Amino acid sequence: MDLNTPPLASRRCLHISVVTETYPPDINGVAFTVARWVEALRRRGHRLTLVQVAREREPPDAADADALRLPGFTLPGYSQVRAGWPAYGALSDRWRRHRPDLAHIVTEGPLGYSALCAARRLRIPVSTSFHTHFQHYSRHYRLGWLSAPITAYLRHFHNRALQTLVPTAELVHQLQALGFQRVRAVARGVDTALFSPQRRDPLLRQHWGLTARGLAVLYVGRLAAEKNLELLIAAFEAIRRTRPDARLILVGDGPVAARARARHPHFVHCGMREGETLATHYASADLFLFPSLTETFGNVVLEAMASGLAVVAFDYAAARAHLNSGRDGLSVPFGDQAAFVGAAVALAREPALLENLGRAARQSVERLDSERIYDRLEASFLQLVSGEPSCSTASLAT
Repeated sequence: MDLNTPPLASRRCLHISVVTETYPPDINGVAFTVARWVEALRRRGHRLTLVQVAREREPPDAADADALRLPGFTLPGYSQVRAGWPAYGALSDRWRRHRPDLAHIVTEGPLGYSALCAARRLRIPVSTSFHTHFQHYSRHYRLGWLSAPITAYLRHFHNRALQTLVPTAELVHQLQALGFQRVRAVARGVDTALFSPQRRDPLLRQHWGLTARGLAVLYVGRLAAEKNLELLIAAFEAIRRTRPDARLILVGDGPVAARARARHPHFVHCGMREGETLATHYASADLFLFPSLTETFGNVVLEAMASGLAVVAFDYAAARAHLNSGRDGLSVPFGDQAAFVGAAVALAREPALLENLGRAARQSVERLDSERIYDRLEASFLQLVSGEPSCSTASLAT
């Protein structure tokens, strides 16, 4: 336990209402992160109630004591994502009857904004977290002109909260430069028992069509325009010129999944995977490529490292925070596509180096104790509600 966290006996048990438009069974980094936070805080004795969007064909439900499921809609062109309609009245009524100590708002959509307004009207302390660079997404959907107004909206949204939680000190500085206030870093951990090299499965590699010494190049994440998949494909094709035995393994789903299957039938399209099956896919690969330039963190980088994979990524977010380039993976300057392709090819040519970096990657993330990080998350909420001692912003990011 973190030395700055109050002992269990002296802690106040909080009632925290978490408002989110994505949560398992959704498969994405935000949903998984929030679910882990909820589970960790419940283990520490806090009461967590969820305000979330009802799934498609699932009726909204206001009777559940631990969850309020509200109407939502599917985003056009992005069927895997649902957003919530404004729900100021429903939230105000619920929180008047069952007042939480704190509202933590995860997403900034219509539901999130109405939650912000309702909580402030009822004088409930509000915390938010910044998980998605929506302002960066706009240019990938031919809406680049919306970047400035989206940034202005996000700044307005988060500056009305008492704190905004982000995963890295780097992102703290980026948001502060854009005028965001009261931004705090709470690091992310990784489940090193779930994601482990011990889950490597030769039969799965055979199913992928690999020879005994073949190279499995892995990508895990949404198959969407903002993920820079063109660079992933370019890097893999460059690898194939020097390693004809390589296969590209795509784990995930998204708006461009069908097009990817049609255009690249020689890739291994695994669809969505989760839990132990996902962990086995990681461990059975050899090289992890992460070409995205729009992440706030990138949980998959830590999952790949914990699985014993060498990672090639741009030098920002999770890679900057946790990857030591040349020692446990390779990071390249942000946006330098030629360097990304060159790093991927260099590792593909050197199987021994690939293995050494993978072993070192596993060792590097073994120190990321998730429970210690959850202690710091808890401390930030306790401080916000009751002024109990908590870590400084710098130590929260450790």
